[in-house]
Amino acid sequence: MSTPERLIESTRELLWERGYVGTSPKAIQQHAGAGQGSMYHHFTGKPDLALAAIRRTAEQMRATAEAVLGGTGPAYARIEAYLLRERDVLRGCPVGRLTMDPDVIASDELRAPVTGTLDWLRDRLAGIVEEGVAQGEFTAGLDSREIASAIVATVQGGYVLARSAGSPAAFDAAVRGLLALLGAARSAAPRTTTS
Repeated sequence: MSTPERLIESTRELLWERGYVGTSPKAIQQHAGAGQGSMYHHFTGKPDLALAAIRRTAEQMRATAEAVLGGTGPAYARIEAYLLRERDVLRGCPVGRLTMDPDVIASDELRAPVTGTLDWLRDRLAGIVEEGVAQGEFTAGLDSREIASAIVATVQGGYVLARSAGSPAAFDAAVRGLLALLGAARSAAPRTTTS
């Protein structure tokens, strides 16, 4: 792995663990096994490196989500696969955790990939819900944007509940509850009547 790659990956890890303020240039250099000269040769400073790391984290989150959501099959099954995919629940979401970092949120540049990724996820999920409604899988009249926001909020809130409880059980319960609600919004199979 090249020095810039090691610096980006180290920054990604440290931002996830410590947040922006807790991620010092010295900690990044130590984690990456890179000298100060190397860091400043490739990046103008901590904000520049943090931006590269946040963009990489956002790209990876999109790719991971798309690997599940972009599959074939019914809309409910794709959403279910997204909700049930394996996660390191107690570490939380690397993108979602950045929303709680005041230094990231205060910077338009650092916040942009975070906001863009969460917006992309909501749009992607809304499109899948719309497909389900169009195909008669979900009941007509569902607001796809509201359902998508509820899915994202459940996942992000589930991480918070799990971290607070020190157990993934709270995340799992939130997902089961959401799937039950989504299941109730599925269209009933047409019934045949006999004379």
